Amino acid sequence: MTHSARLRAPDRRGARGFATRAAASFDPLIPRRAFLRGAALLAGGTVLPSFLPGCGSSGEKVVPFEVDASLPWWLQNNYDPVFDELDAFDLAVRGAIPPELDGVYVRDGSNAQKADNTHWFLGDGMLHGIRLRGGRAEWYRNRWIRTEPFVKSTSTIEAGLPQGGNNQSNVSPIHHAGRLLTSGEVGFPYEVDPDDLSTVGVHDFDGALTGGSFTAHAKIDPVTGFLHFFGYWFTPPYLTYHVADATGRLIRSEEIPVARTTMIHSFAITDRDVVFWELPVVFDGRGFEVQGFPFLWSDDVPARVGVMPLGGPASAMRWVEIEPAYVFHELNAFRDGDDVVIDVCRYPRMMDGERFGTYEPHLHRWRVGTGGADLRFRDEVVDASSQFEFPMHDRRLTGRPTRHGWFALPRANPETIDVGGIAHRDYATGATSRWDPGPNRHCGEALFVPGGDGEGEGWLLTFVYDHARDTSELAILEALDVGAGPVAEVRMPRRVPFGFHGAWIPR
Repeated sequence: MTHSARLRAPDRRGARGFATRAAASFDPLIPRRAFLRGAALLAGGTVLPSFLPGCGSSGEKVVPFEVDASLPWWLQNNYDPVFDELDAFDLAVRGAIPPELDGVYVRDGSNAQKADNTHWFLGDGMLHGIRLRGGRAEWYRNRWIRTEPFVKSTSTIEAGLPQGGNNQSNVSPIHHAGRLLTSGEVGFPYEVDPDDLSTVGVHDFDGALTGGSFTAHAKIDPVTGFLHFFGYWFTPPYLTYHVADATGRLIRSEEIPVARTTMIHSFAITDRDVVFWELPVVFDGRGFEVQGFPFLWSDDVPARVGVMPLGGPASAMRWVEIEPAYVFHELNAFRDGDDVVIDVCRYPRMMDGERFGTYEPHLHRWRVGTGGADLRFRDEVVDASSQFEFPMHDRRLTGRPTRHGWFALPRANPETIDVGGIAHRDYATGATSRWDPGPNRHCGEALFVPGGDGEGEGWLLTFVYDHARDTSELAILEALDVGAGPVAEVRMPRRVPFGFHGAWIPR
């Protein structure tokens, strides 16, 4: 096999320009790695003996992960954007890609068009996609999402407020009803062609989506196929809940009365409930001066969790106050009798002007008792021994009891956000297994892709960055045997900057 690449625009980063060397060939003579404890499968692309020294090479030289404390963390290391769009084919593989992986893995992230002081949360959306089929990594390509601010090359914030579809669409891809949508924190989603990652355009559900906002974390009910999502905004209505049916038709929109704009990054559903958490990180333009992002922690705003029926009505929403904290992401939620159970990555504080790396997210289990006239709340610490973020569950069980959870493992670093390896937690036994990619390597979210009928039977996909070599790989792990390390790694033809969330589009 050969490895080829086509650059769509020059990489203007000099030493960062790994993409300009993407046409290099690799040694095709390799020892093939057995996976699944002995089932020998052949990788279809060019395979390498040891391009990932963090996975099995002893004596790897540890290179310090240097941070310049005088610069924002989002302007350093692998948070730096790339400035080109690349097509590459027949990617080099170490190990064996499971042949049942037949689809496109796509991950969204923040990638500013130019090297400036744009906060990581506000950079232009860029997708990185890999086509896997027949044990091969057929292609890689990256594309900016052609959002309104990207096309206009203007600031994503006008007069201090995002406007309508004027958003970066840089957080999450969502595959629903045959469409691949991308979303930001606020604003309309954008539709993208999964075959070449080109932007189709703003998606407003045939004009039915009003209020100009679509959540970063929509939820698909695995039984009905309905898409549940919300949007928050900076003028009333501050919070709106939406439902689209299995065909993608918007069938319900309801305002949820709240007093102010708070940063509600995600929410949860069970088979009969919608769960929101309204926490004390509020819209405040002074945040630009403090931390480059227009939200700040407020000690004057109470924290609370609300539960309402799945599908509405919003008039049935009930709230219970909780201890102040912040949650970006939940693992899943489900019913346990009268209790609604939500597993979350909980921070004690967030966005109070300090660097993000000073915060430690730990696993908590929230229980909301719904059986009485008033909601009851209990906060249980599940694991405070490590930091856990980017939770992932088997989405065939969204809103239902789940035994398995997967997480990225942030490393303690007061100057930056540094994610190390991947963890699997068995909530039935309490056991946690981990894969550490090595001191020079950094993971992101691990996306679960089904590979069997049982919960957790499948694979995890995650990009891994090696700061010592300024290179990236796609690691593929067996989801129920994370500690064994990757069964395959695909060498990227370029450095893939750190990003947010991914999706799998089966083909």
